[in-house]
Amino acid sequence: MTGLLPSLIPKSRAGSVWRFVLAAVIVVLASAATTAVAGLLQFKQIAKYISKTPAIKHARVIIPDPGNPQTILILGSDHRAGAPQSQANTDTIMLVRLDASSSTINVMSVPRDLQVEIPLANGGIETAKINAAYSLGGPNLVVKTLQEDVFPELQVNHIVDINFSGFVDLVNAIGCVYTQVDHFYYNNTAYTDYSSIDILPGYQKLCGTAALSYVRFRHTDNDLVREARQQDFIRDAKDQYGQSNLIANRDKLLKIFGAHTQTDPDLHTIDGLINLFDLVAFSDGHAIKQIPFPTSNIDYVVGKQDYVLAANFNVEESAFNDLMAPTVSSSSSTTTTTTTSSTPAAPASPPTAGLIPDLSDGKAQGAALGDAGMPVYAPKLIAAGSQYCSATLVNCTTGSQISEVGAYPRAYVIDTPQHQAEAAYQMTLVLNPILGQYYDVQGTTWKAAPALVDPTEVRVVGARKLDLYFEGAKLDQVAWRTPQAVYWITNTLTDNLDKQEMIGIAASLARVP
Repeated sequence: MTGLLPSLIPKSRAGSVWRFVLAAVIVVLASAATTAVAGLLQFKQIAKYISKTPAIKHARVIIPDPGNPQTILILGSDHRAGAPQSQANTDTIMLVRLDASSSTINVMSVPRDLQVEIPLANGGIETAKINAAYSLGGPNLVVKTLQEDVFPELQVNHIVDINFSGFVDLVNAIGCVYTQVDHFYYNNTAYTDYSSIDILPGYQKLCGTAALSYVRFRHTDNDLVREARQQDFIRDAKDQYGQSNLIANRDKLLKIFGAHTQTDPDLHTIDGLINLFDLVAFSDGHAIKQIPFPTSNIDYVVGKQDYVLAANFNVEESAFNDLMAPTVSSSSSTTTTTTTSSTPAAPASPPTAGLIPDLSDGKAQGAALGDAGMPVYAPKLIAAGSQYCSATLVNCTTGSQISEVGAYPRAYVIDTPQHQAEAAYQMTLVLNPILGQYYDVQGTTWKAAPALVDPTEVRVVGARKLDLYFEGAKLDQVAWRTPQAVYWITNTLTDNLDKQEMIGIAASLARVP
């Protein structure tokens, strides 16, 4: 993947919206698999929903034998059926590996800004971002580019191309999504070339248009931060949508899915649906395992175009093998959970490496919150090189002149699914605003928040019992409960804090006025 871009591709204003698509696809397919026990008539109805949109012509796929693992290419685009392909853009390119022998659904997001050599119909090559392949030749050219310039061994079994105009309906159909908004997101499209957004920080429920604005945001993010944020949204959506909702809303979901989705012709057939849905049924309930795309971590700029460069061939091949390999569960590799009735022989001492004392600023944040409706805690220790976001200092600016009073810090109310108002606050800390590195101190009286379900591990550190939430080897969240409320530390979107730093910050939480 070398060379300079000979002709710049116009920037899409659509944004990167479709990391959520994975959640939608898994939810919809699992719904179909769950309800298809009704028999052949159910599959005929599913095929009818999907066939509302024409199939992808001459789809570049290899249909697998029944029961075999499958690799699905999921595209999120603004393409409408019947419209010229040259007017369309794709903002998500995602590979999903389903394998009945795996305990996880393996997922890899391909950066939309990845520099590639696109093979053109006239035999030429155009060096551009991979999302340009969609405008030049649709889903088939995306597949061909991936195979010829990224992963030579890739075989795609199905293509699912979802139009983002159905995003709002899908989010609302699953009852919205509670997610951790790491910092203040604001932009006014009247003054910039990006879509408008106005979402304050904190754990909260995002519905249709707000969720769309959040996952498509790209005003101050690079591609890797957007992917991480959207991957969190996927996980939250999947975790919060139970089987009862699948059954209750299956027809609504399938109608939305069919109206806004193009697939390969095999998924318009009953046999193709049965083949895929049998595999999905085995995978329902499995955790999503994110395989990082192997980038070189080098920003490459030509004119106004900011590229992501792939790593070397050996690293690419290793990442591809990780995507294809089933995850085998074993008791020896499972993290041991300490239950509330267990008494550890020797509680661990709070770690302090990489941390610095700063309770004074935590006290100032507590004072700025005013009456938060609950006891307020702030950490005695914070990550070295970080500082609290402050409306007074304006050190976590959104890039606009909008006032940040009420955002840093923020006291607010969470609306629960039962429409109970639960007090909450968030203190936001920043490591590097340019790289989107924010971590958070969250408190709320809502002890049953979805973010707190099923901790990976319970660990006693000092005199405090902490709930640890891992995603693979990364520690995403550490929570601590009191009789009045629950408090947690959330890592940056790109997990810049290591495990010991996260635990040390959470263990140092102290009551502030």
